[in-house]
Amino acid sequence: MRAVTWQGFEDVRVEALPDPRIEEPTDAIVEVTSTAICGSDLHLYRPLAPFMEPGDVLGHEVMGRVVAVGSEVEQIAPGDRVVVPFNISCGRCHMCDLQLYAQCETTQVREHRKGAALFGYTKLYGHVPGGQADLVRVPQAHFGPVKVPEGPPDDRYLFLSDVLPTAWQAVAYADVPPGGSLAVIGLGPIGQMACRVARHRGIEKVLGVDLVPERLGMAQRHGVETVDAGQVDDVPEALRALTGGRGPDAVIDAVGMEAHGAPVAAAMQRAASVLPRSVGAALAMRAGVDRLAALRTAIDAVRRGGTLSIVGVYGGAADPIPMLELFDKGVQVRLGQAHVRRWVPEILPVLERDDDPLGLSDFVTHRLPLEEAPRAYAMFQAKEDGAIKVVLTP
Repeated sequence: MRAVTWQGFEDVRVEALPDPRIEEPTDAIVEVTSTAICGSDLHLYRPLAPFMEPGDVLGHEVMGRVVAVGSEVEQIAPGDRVVVPFNISCGRCHMCDLQLYAQCETTQVREHRKGAALFGYTKLYGHVPGGQADLVRVPQAHFGPVKVPEGPPDDRYLFLSDVLPTAWQAVAYADVPPGGSLAVIGLGPIGQMACRVARHRGIEKVLGVDLVPERLGMAQRHGVETVDAGQVDDVPEALRALTGGRGPDAVIDAVGMEAHGAPVAAAMQRAASVLPRSVGAALAMRAGVDRLAALRTAIDAVRRGGTLSIVGVYGGAADPIPMLELFDKGVQVRLGQAHVRRWVPEILPVLERDDDPLGLSDFVTHRLPLEEAPRAYAMFQAKEDGAIKVVLTP
């Protein structure tokens, strides 16, 4: 099969690899029909490079058709059309019983004291080969894969793998009161969808912050009031001016570790990425190497007593954050990997509607064949050609 592999800092390649096979009775093999590049994949492309190994197969936004199942897999069968959640969970441990699927005790990566294993996402999360490939082996397939209807194009369901449940959880965690306001910092794929989910769930005042014109324009098309961070001197003050002087009731940080406006942290990320892997990984695990501009903006902007929902990925172990401000303002903070299967029963009926309430027909900006993955990664990283969401087709 062909697969997109990580080879080094800003270096991904499409290589020929052996086809995956059933290894456990709870496995399935899925022939991939669509797979997307996530903003989290860009973290592997650059700042999280110390935790990667050459040849690692990338990708965790995947859907396709089942071609084989293990002896204990009964919920899906060969020929079924399925979406594969990005986190790998068993559905029957204590954490899964609590619907905390991103903390599954069966797949937790205890060697590195991390939560549930993830597809295509560093040694910290299990080194499980990802789905930017012709075929993918799916562990815990007796529970994980979501069977979806025939007929509609892949774009209708593909984002159930990550983007939609991540955005849905971010909005749920934001806990906006009736009649309240929500600001979303960062209008990449997750931020775009968080804005749409918020509007769908009845939040009337949704504010989006970014500095890329195409991202701002897309959000505006879906009823979002935007703030161009490149055109205002003080983003929190601009958000307060739009919310009666208090600030939004809740703020979602949909940016994470690669925020603009943090040159020192950016230099530290670059240094950690180009050092020998053992040295760079140790630096990343013991130091604060995240760019915190977006997080600091969110903390400053949210109203007193409000809620901060962090969905952007952070990787530094010793990041300095303004605890005095958080404590003084009485801010509630909620964050973490999305518990995909927790939200599927709420999201799937929305996707099955013909009126496209989440605007999925206006989400994917680029579709490229799998062979063009290196170009797709470079384009998405540089935000070239209006790239907001890129889908690869094996």
